[in-house]
Amino acid sequence: MASAKSAAMQPEKPVKPIDQKTLEKYLWGAATALRGTIDAGDYKQYIFPLLFFKRISDVYDEEFANALAESDGDREYAAFAEHHHFEVPEGAHWRDIRETTTNIGLALQNAMRAIEKANPETLHGIFGDASWTNKDRLSDETLTNLIEHFSEQNLSTAHVPDDQLGNAYEYLIKEFADDSGHTAAEFYTNRTVVKLMTLIMDPQPGESVYDPTCGSGGLLLNCALHLKSEGQEYRTLKLYGQEINLITSAIARMNMFMHGIEEFDIVRGDTLANPALLENDALKTFNVILANPPYSIKSWDRKSFESDPYGRNLWGTPPQGCADYAFQQHIQKSLNPENGRSISLWPHGILFRDAEASMRRKMVEQDLVECVIGLGPNLFYNSPMEACLLITRTNKPADRQGKVLIINAVKEVRQDKNIAYLEPEHIERIHATYQAFDNEEGFARVVTIDDVLNHNASLNMPLYVSNVTAREQQLSLSDAIAQWQTSSAELKTSMNQLFAELENA
Repeated sequence: MASAKSAAMQPEKPVKPIDQKTLEKYLWGAATALRGTIDAGDYKQYIFPLLFFKRISDVYDEEFANALAESDGDREYAAFAEHHHFEVPEGAHWRDIRETTTNIGLALQNAMRAIEKANPETLHGIFGDASWTNKDRLSDETLTNLIEHFSEQNLSTAHVPDDQLGNAYEYLIKEFADDSGHTAAEFYTNRTVVKLMTLIMDPQPGESVYDPTCGSGGLLLNCALHLKSEGQEYRTLKLYGQEINLITSAIARMNMFMHGIEEFDIVRGDTLANPALLENDALKTFNVILANPPYSIKSWDRKSFESDPYGRNLWGTPPQGCADYAFQQHIQKSLNPENGRSISLWPHGILFRDAEASMRRKMVEQDLVECVIGLGPNLFYNSPMEACLLITRTNKPADRQGKVLIINAVKEVRQDKNIAYLEPEHIERIHATYQAFDNEEGFARVVTIDDVLNHNASLNMPLYVSNVTAREQQLSLSDAIAQWQTSSAELKTSMNQLFAELENA
């Protein structure tokens, strides 16, 4: 049932539309109100639900006013559920909380749960599990200040369109990542890398897109926004994601709604232990997969993966201390066998580590690897490691079969304090090189599967494409490792030949 109380209220006076900078400053102002009482890493679990609650309430009032005008003042008609994106139950509107003076946290918690219950198919669990009633963290005074801050602006779609609010929401996600230290990587992927990944995957209208560790949903969302920016039908794109962290999965769902995306399925859960997107008791398959999985995690159920019921141990079982190839095999198993393609962001180690050589060999032998792109350092949050993109296809074009494109783009990066970015020209160059699928001196090389297998299935960049000049006195870490690998392999070959000759002597 829609809120009778909000329905009885007169619509608020028109408010001047907010420009983007003002909106962003306004939203970040809510976070600054928590400084000193809440750890920076926890801002998001309070600010995002409040923002979404305010948006829902303001849009409800806007929809009510429109329906009221359409019906010549029929309030019962204006309250019908079909006139509203979401139902707001009696007593659960933003205004009800604003009028509350004591135990505000409890009132907030009850209102959010009531809204979730009234919209079970779309909003179940979306407000997360923040401890609103803990007065040691959130006093009534702090909550009153927060609510009054959010009440300063009208967040209806007329005043803040979806695109504008979505951009501001992404701004907040970025600010929280910068401000939250070690927790940033849990929910944020460098958006310049997201842009490159989306361009390479080139999702098409009607395709299914999946992110097995979706964080705040940036990779999924960008696929829809990419189509929208090109004037293509983005609403037919089917977006799917899974995220282990409760508040982060809720943020991802809110992110979709804030951008006006309503056709998606984001579920909470451990992708390796309990994959949630199934079809006929098997993994659901998708046209496109984009992922930035957590790297080198040690706490995972390796024993179960050895006899995985979904057959994800395609190439073997990764070592306990590094689940990277468990995620990569999950990705491969989740691809549509006819036209599936994936792109995943990893540290460079996935390309050459000895512990995973047998699995990598099988992946290469099966002609699944289409391209490897070496990216520069500091593209991961809170880590100086160099990143790489691993691109696979279940069914390569004929002219790419038996081949792998290696792009050494470690220098295509702009450093900014402790984080790096890809400039538009970097993205354009890498994308154009991927599309051309051809050799480019010092930057890209097409190699055969046999070439890779002859290097012990190593895909390490400098083995194939080195962009280090003679003038450079220092080797990059990846170059040094590659040279060490090459010399080690040569030594091993020589020793084997020597032993063979001694046996035959």
